[in-house]
Amino acid sequence: MKTFHWSSLGAAASMVAILFATAWLMPAPSGTSVAQASFSLADEISQDQRRAAEAQARAALLGGQIGEDLTDIDELAAMETASGPIDGGLDYDLTAVSQGYAGVPRLSLISLPENLDQIRETEQRKAVFFKSVLPLVLQVNEQIVADRARLWELHAQKQSGSKLKALDRLWLAAMAERYGTRRGDIAALLSHHDVVPPSLALAQAATESAWGTSRFVREGNAMFGEWTFEDDHKGIVPNERLAGKSHRVRAFDSLYDSVQSYVTNLNKHRAYKEFRALRAEMRAKGQTVSGMRLASALHRYSERGAAYVSELHSIIAGNDLSLLDGARLNENGAFEPVI
Repeated sequence: MKTFHWSSLGAAASMVAILFATAWLMPAPSGTSVAQASFSLADEISQDQRRAAEAQARAALLGGQIGEDLTDIDELAAMETASGPIDGGLDYDLTAVSQGYAGVPRLSLISLPENLDQIRETEQRKAVFFKSVLPLVLQVNEQIVADRARLWELHAQKQSGSKLKALDRLWLAAMAERYGTRRGDIAALLSHHDVVPPSLALAQAATESAWGTSRFVREGNAMFGEWTFEDDHKGIVPNERLAGKSHRVRAFDSLYDSVQSYVTNLNKHRAYKEFRALRAEMRAKGQTVSGMRLASALHRYSERGAAYVSELHSIIAGNDLSLLDGARLNENGAFEPVI
């Protein structure tokens, strides 16, 4: 695969990128659309590829660095699986998202593309996986951010001596029951009810689901390998479950449900108390909630312990996933850059 390293070509490469974008590419429409197919085999360059090249040109103009090498456009046009092109509305530019030029569409896939494991190129397969899961993580986090804003507002009301409305008191009671905290302890709720950085969620989804190819994710949308012992939970019995064991891998009706359960698990289970404490410490110090740092507190997520943490670090670093921690969902189908 031919690649061109922007950092080494300097001003000449910048001019080439600009000329390429203006001479060969039609202007991309405003906002990010949800197309019916992500990777077309048509002879013409796709919308996704046009946007990627334009993002490259913009970065060159600004003197910025591109997170990944520019792949040969002919190879990009041939992105497909053995059974044909991937579909499912994944027509958005992940590189542009990571560079802050585009937002993430509000996709909610029921399940991963069936032919994901048939994509020939590893990097292409990874991109489809990340683009499928990222919108779900952001949507779960979006609701948590809204809840945290409400918690802070209610905290301020209590501090000022104002009486809370009955509906707010009921909501706080439900939240306290959910996380097993004392009623009225808003500080404890803020420690529990917080976001999981996309970089960490994507890395865990990748390793727990074998990059979307495991039996559990294919049969039950089990993205994060959660065990369950509850009879009322849907579950899949592992083929190699030891005699005398009763656990199942929890199954879900949709990928969104799987992501939501995973975030709740990290925010609630006693095994991840260290994870929550580290996140709260970052908040208290005004630091960015880092997926790379938080991964270090997840040695109890897997029986592999330190080796599991090391793998998460490798996935985050090797795929520049920390750049996606600043990703934002599109508002009403449009994206407005933050200056």
